[in-house]
Amino acid sequence: MSSRPSPISRPITIRRAVAGDARRLTRLVRGSGAYAGRYAAAVAGYRVGPDYIEAHRAFVAVGADERVLGFYSLVLAPPELDLLFVADDAQGRGIGRLLVTHMQSEARAAGLDRVKVVSHLPAEDFYHRAGAVRIGTALANPPAVPWDRSVFEFRIPL
Repeated sequence: MSSRPSPISRPITIRRAVAGDARRLTRLVRGSGAYAGRYAAAVAGYRVGPDYIEAHRAFVAVGADERVLGFYSLVLAPPELDLLFVADDAQGRGIGRLLVTHMQSEARAAGLDRVKVVSHLPAEDFYHRAGAVRIGTALANPPAVPWDRSVFEFRIPL
């Protein structure tokens, strides 16, 4: 018997984030198990506000019950995947890959040929498996981020 979550069995919808999602997205970021322990300070005061949602291309993955399962934010200039989070209890079900595929489609529609992502250490394997190529290192920026991070790039075929 596997402890791995089952693949997506109910329909998942990806829609544009709206101001009313801000609190749920903030809770998702702050409650992420990937930012537990030594990483907790990096998101302790983080806020995804309505102004952020309006300024960027933010999209949410929701289940049939309208529960937010994950989200991402694409910044167009310079092209960067700024945020990508999947709820801890929804990980391993393909939602992260759905969000990456959607992001790539949005990037292509915007005429982008590549999108950079500065990865949190626990997410590096995910980005690699999702097709991103490591292109460098973002040096530590204490006190907010006291560790180096890998920089990846998604290449977007136009």
